[in-house]
Amino acid sequence: MQRFVKRFKANRELLLLAIPGCIWFLIFSYLPMFGVVIAFKNFRITNKGFMRSLIDSKWVGLKNFQFLFRTSDAWIITRNTVLYNLVFIVLGIVIPVCLAIMLNELLNKKMAKAYQSAMFLPYFLSWVVVSYCVFAFLSVDKGFINSMLVKFGHGGVPWYSEPKYWPFILIFMNVWKTVGYNTVVYLASIVGIDKTYYEAAAIDGATKWQQIKHITIPLLKPVITILFILAIGKIFNADFGLFYQVPKNSGPLYPVTNVIDTYVYRGMTSMGEIGMSAAAAFYQSIVGFILIMISNKIVKKIDSDNALF
Repeated sequence: MQRFVKRFKANRELLLLAIPGCIWFLIFSYLPMFGVVIAFKNFRITNKGFMRSLIDSKWVGLKNFQFLFRTSDAWIITRNTVLYNLVFIVLGIVIPVCLAIMLNELLNKKMAKAYQSAMFLPYFLSWVVVSYCVFAFLSVDKGFINSMLVKFGHGGVPWYSEPKYWPFILIFMNVWKTVGYNTVVYLASIVGIDKTYYEAAAIDGATKWQQIKHITIPLLKPVITILFILAIGKIFNADFGLFYQVPKNSGPLYPVTNVIDTYVYRGMTSMGEIGMSAAAAFYQSIVGFILIMISNKIVKKIDSDNALF
């Protein structure tokens, strides 16, 4: 007990700083966990309040999960969610790392900050705003791209009814919106690297590329590994705004834009199936947890120093 009190006093400032974060997680992450029971009930809201509605709702076991995955769209939404996220994970590592290295190598630091701010700005934009910007380019009648195509003697493209273009559009928009944030994370890690490593390498005659290859990238490995493991845990979660707002909820695009999150949303709005929505969220969380554990175990066997835990 005395040891505990001693450690508490020694770290009281850090513990005080951690209190707001702990409260946030308690209210928004841990307390709502009891709601997982909705996934196993035929939840119906009554005028008696939420708790009474939850208690009175009929227990249906795994029927909500069966309803979710017995539909003809189950394969499509799972395939789209996983494949898009795999591409996002790869591009979300390669492109930001390259940009962070390039920004760090710029001699004009004022210009580097300007480029960094320009890349970071899209991260703060709502997908609703972004969707209208995309619409300004892709509108069939007055879109900028179709107007340019017509001027050059080509016919306009019905972008919102042609599924073949949208995997590339969605990937581009995701990279455009998130690359700035990820670049800042990696740039902060690069700035923290001890400069004496580079000085010693320069004295030994190492070129810039050799310094990047043998110093920067290896020292970025721990950050890349941690972010990769966390991203794997969200591989069954999709960015709702990207897949719903940007394609304007266009029916012909469902084969390439429909993911688990948008499918559940449409199910709730059209059928009011709250239980199915809870089942999908529970399924995503469980699969994400399992994937994090597996990927962390693999990383721990390969290089235990870079594992998440």
